[in-house]
Amino acid sequence: MKALEAAGVERRAAEAQAEALTRHVLPDLATNSALDQAVQRLEQRIDHAVEQAEHRLTIRVFGMVLGIVGIMDSILFALLRIVH
Repeated sequence: MKALEAAGVERRAAEAQAEALTRHVLPDLATNSALDQAVQRLEQRIDHAVEQAEHRLTIRVFGMVLGIVGIMDSILFALLRIVH
């Protein structure tokens, strides 16, 4: 408030601005620790999502490899029957 008065703002206007800031702006401001906690939670969620995606992709690739090996075995056995 003193800074506002020093800048030429009337005392009543400075008090009104200070009260408005205290009531409406300051309660919504986040502290550094609150932001750090939010960032940590987001990092944990992202890490968990990445781990799940890796797991799903590993299972898919394994399934595709098994499928390809099965098809190749079928082709090999079919060719062996034709040759013999």
